[in-house]
Amino acid sequence: MNSDDLIKKAEKSEKEKSEHGKDKTSPENLGRYINRELSWILFNRRVLDEAGDKEKPLLERVKFISIFSNNLDEFFMIRVSGLVKQLRGGVVDLLPDGMTPATQLAAIRKAIMPDLKRRLDYWHNDIMPELSKNGIEILEYNNLKDKQRKYLDNYFKKNIFPILTPLAFDPGHPFPHISNLSLSFALALRDEGKNELFARLKIPESFPRLLPLPLEEKDKLERMGLRHAPRVDQFVWLEDVIKANLNMLFPGMRIMDAVLFRVTRDADYEIEVDEAEDLLHSISEVVDRRRFGSVVRLQIEKEAPKRIREILVRNLELDSFQVYSMKNPVGMSSLMQIYKLDRPDLKDSPFTPNIPLEFKDSPGLFQAIAAQDILLYHPYDSFIPVTDFIREASRDPDVLAIKQTLYRAGVNSPIVAALKEACQRGKQVAALVELKARFDEENNIGWAKSLESAGVHVVYGFVGLKTHAKLCMVVRREKSGIRRYVHLGTGNYNYITAGIYSDFGLFTANQDIGADVSDLFNVLTGYSKQKEYRKLLVAPYTLRREIIARIDREIEVHMRNGDGRIVFKLNSISDKESIDALYRASMAGVKVDLQVRGICCLRPGVKGLSENIKVTSIVGRFLEHTRIFYFHNDGQSEIYLGSADLMTRNLDRRVETLFPVEDEAIRQRILNVILPVHLRDNTQCSQLNPNGEYVRLGVPEGSTPINSQQWMMDNPRMVFADD
Repeated sequence: MNSDDLIKKAEKSEKEKSEHGKDKTSPENLGRYINRELSWILFNRRVLDEAGDKEKPLLERVKFISIFSNNLDEFFMIRVSGLVKQLRGGVVDLLPDGMTPATQLAAIRKAIMPDLKRRLDYWHNDIMPELSKNGIEILEYNNLKDKQRKYLDNYFKKNIFPILTPLAFDPGHPFPHISNLSLSFALALRDEGKNELFARLKIPESFPRLLPLPLEEKDKLERMGLRHAPRVDQFVWLEDVIKANLNMLFPGMRIMDAVLFRVTRDADYEIEVDEAEDLLHSISEVVDRRRFGSVVRLQIEKEAPKRIREILVRNLELDSFQVYSMKNPVGMSSLMQIYKLDRPDLKDSPFTPNIPLEFKDSPGLFQAIAAQDILLYHPYDSFIPVTDFIREASRDPDVLAIKQTLYRAGVNSPIVAALKEACQRGKQVAALVELKARFDEENNIGWAKSLESAGVHVVYGFVGLKTHAKLCMVVRREKSGIRRYVHLGTGNYNYITAGIYSDFGLFTANQDIGADVSDLFNVLTGYSKQKEYRKLLVAPYTLRREIIARIDREIEVHMRNGDGRIVFKLNSISDKESIDALYRASMAGVKVDLQVRGICCLRPGVKGLSENIKVTSIVGRFLEHTRIFYFHNDGQSEIYLGSADLMTRNLDRRVETLFPVEDEAIRQRILNVILPVHLRDNTQCSQLNPNGEYVRLGVPEGSTPINSQQWMMDNPRMVFADD
């Protein structure tokens, strides 16, 4: 049975269950676990919901369409590609949720199709007309004025035409390689002898996807004396300009069809232990191989003639379930170009992050941290103290060493620059650069080489383990002796994402935490096999065990006192052991609040299993990226923050850390401000139902609207009170 037959069989089976089976949403028929891939689709659907929110500024809605589309590309490159490999490899094993690779692929396609339709509806019927009203027009080539067409045709002739390379496909020319996520035309041509020929033409990526037209309308109005005429930005799709000028590429030929298409390739390559003696070289090869991975999705114009579609499907070795026919535009992640226009009137209002008073009132960073632990909550608190911490350490004559993990440092990183400066000033500097940070490999390879050339001791991470922990330690000589200053975070050392992701960063000079971080760096950079730590919970060694032990302790406390309470705020939860522990807590009567931005395989609200568990999710202006683990513990509450989600990969195949919050002022800030305002959000929050669907919460009649992200921007240090 081929792959298409397996998918059709899975679809038929699910349809029969739906039509003839019992109510699938009844408690006795709900499975214990929600499928991971379908849960992710629900998350991305909530991203798409933001694009449909007419209360949002217009360009923010465009941004969310782009993010939704980019997310989907990565989902196919990584998750769907893995399922396709399992399907073709004959894997039929059931997951805990009862799904095989075939049933998952069938369900994924069924779930995604309505979202694709909704995305186009938002774009064509809502957002584009509103853009036009606001002076941003995306025009069709055929509707342009003669002057505009002449401008674009000349631009094509001078700039685009010289770099285009049509590739013939016939017995003398093999089917050309189609690179990952590239746009192309599949062309059907006819020569003078009326022979039909085929060619592929790649849309060059060296030009903007939307070609701007000159601002002639504004200029004209200004010449008429209207000095404050509204700006009008006009664009035409690059592929439309190329299509209109194809005759220049094929003189003497008749162009029968020009069909736009786009392929998505498998980008999920594992590093084999036996092949990874040189990890830097192995990762470089993986980045190169991504261009050539097997095709997992073909996006093609809906009106494509059957014969062209069949040629592509046959030569790309696809099954029908991998083909997505759609209306233009194909590849909507490029709409970020529109979002980047200089139109602040159509975007969220800017805000200035807070600089904590602990730093303002102190003569220096190290003095401030020595006096007390300091928690930063980005983006509401500025990231500047983090970069200043490393920059000041690089210049302080009393600093002896700096050790840091780098997962996604981004481009033009001031932190990398400070580490290099520290090395040049004679400090001992060690950096663990995680080369396996997916889709950031090229950046990290560049940083690793740059740091090495400056004399930094660079470690690339472990084969088989990603180092996802966010750690920085400064060793300083003081009158009282050697002292360690530590920064631990939930997010990356990236000043760009620190402005759009919500993350925690804790500064501390706590001796036990400093000793733990020092020991962990010895594991990361040397041959230490230490697995037990004083304060930190560290994956893959103790983290799952300690979290589950605390869940079980909460059950015991509740059985004695009846006040059991657990609150987790995190990105994802899919680890079966962790979910089962939370189910045990619910069945014992412990009240559990989970705020999970993305994947949640736990099924809440099922009678007799999870009726004491509530799951909510916030998708808004900022990417919710914090991880908080709160245990009431009979009034002796424990709070952990850190880099780890409750996913099997994080707990078993990554180096992760959770760190305790022991400073009472910080604990109260989390318990009385941060957690309450997010748990009571009623404007951008959705709740997960037992049937696996999310329902957007509304503002109850007579209640105050609570937008947690806006509230934090307005009141970064105040106590939250629910009116």
